[in-house]
Amino acid sequence: MNDAVLRWLPPQPSRSLAVRIAVSFVLIVCVVVGMVGASLYHATNSALSTRADYQLIARVEHYRALLHDLYTIKEIEARPRLFETMLGDRQDVIIFRRAGAAPFIAVNPENMPLPPLQTVPVTRAVALDDLFEGTRADGVRMRWLGAQARIGESGEVVEIMAAHVMTQEAHVLSAYLVRVWITMIAAVLVTMLLAYWVTSRGLMPLRLMADKAAEIAPDSMSARLDVAHAPQELQSLAASFNAMLDRLEHGYARLVQFSADLAHELRTPIGVLIGETQVTLAHERSVAEYRAVLESHLEELERIARIAQNILFLAQADHETQRIECEKLDIRDELDNLAAYFEGIAEERHISFDIEASGQIVANAIMCRRAIGNVVVNAVRYASAGTVVRLSGHADADGACIVVGNRGARIEDAELARLFDRFYRGDAARSEFTESSGLGLSIVQAIMRMHGGSASARCTQNGWIEFELRFPASSLLKL
Repeated sequence: MNDAVLRWLPPQPSRSLAVRIAVSFVLIVCVVVGMVGASLYHATNSALSTRADYQLIARVEHYRALLHDLYTIKEIEARPRLFETMLGDRQDVIIFRRAGAAPFIAVNPENMPLPPLQTVPVTRAVALDDLFEGTRADGVRMRWLGAQARIGESGEVVEIMAAHVMTQEAHVLSAYLVRVWITMIAAVLVTMLLAYWVTSRGLMPLRLMADKAAEIAPDSMSARLDVAHAPQELQSLAASFNAMLDRLEHGYARLVQFSADLAHELRTPIGVLIGETQVTLAHERSVAEYRAVLESHLEELERIARIAQNILFLAQADHETQRIECEKLDIRDELDNLAAYFEGIAEERHISFDIEASGQIVANAIMCRRAIGNVVVNAVRYASAGTVVRLSGHADADGACIVVGNRGARIEDAELARLFDRFYRGDAARSEFTESSGLGLSIVQAIMRMHGGSASARCTQNGWIEFELRFPASSLLKL
């Protein structure tokens, strides 16, 4: 059957877990009861067969004793009914004959042919191994036995041929087999009902967990499953589910905050564009005025483009699974180049750079420069005017470390923990000299995470702020 046909087939209905467990129990009960019933059936069959064999042997031995102690052949021929009354069943067979002669007593109601029997000698007692297995025309089992007997004191030897038709035993086994089947069917039905009831009650905590999970919505993500009162087998599931909800709640909160921050961030340039456009269109303007408005619009559009580009980079970094290509970079050269690049905006605020670095760093060149550059420009923007921004770096056995420090307004510990959040820019006083979108440090953190490193910030009591970027050793990265 090809894939096209499979796609058009209706899906298989899902079975209830309680039904699956109940059916499994039923199958187990069927196997166990069947094995027990079969074992008891064979044991009963063996017991009935052995009992019938011993009865047949006892009957033949009794005939041998009677012939030896009480009767002559003439007396036997004169009293055939005496031996008929000794038969175990009306269908049984008893035949007396001289060797090679016709029977002088033949009780064979169904005229069954004699099998080729080996008669037991007079000198030996009859044993179970002397019996011969046969079947009647309708398939009922028969047990045959042949033995020699000595008549009185004359010493004449005759043959006794006896057979027992196991009709009664067959009826008993047939009735027993019916009872086994009835018992098995009853056991299956009772087991199915009890297993379904027990399983349904046993799965009630799982159903309660499902009902609790169904109540969870974006506006009620604080709800959690009760791990302490859950069954031991479900505690790990409940704990894992709660951990998943914690991650979802955190991610959802970040998404809501991100959406609000993004809307707030885009509202300003869009509002500026709309306002300037409305003012410009209210009256006729000169070419120079239109050109000035278009230049202003271009600045705002470039700002929006930078925001979109940064957001796209962060989104790709969040889902990045491939290792990045890295190379060896000289720390001193990289810091010198960045200091020269930002020298212009630093001079506007009378800020100078102090560089102290050595060693090499293993990183992606473009991403590394962007991460360090974002930290440097952040330091220049928020440093107090007329101060020094210190750039330092070194390499050791654990990797490389870049530290960018500046002096400015003291940052509280709670605010330090949020510096790397998206769109976070602190209070308005610290944003006086910047038009940042608040994504720079978030990009730094994303780049460091892609490198397998870390980014952190600390601030002393006197307002000295340091950002530390730690890159792992080269053995951890793909060169």
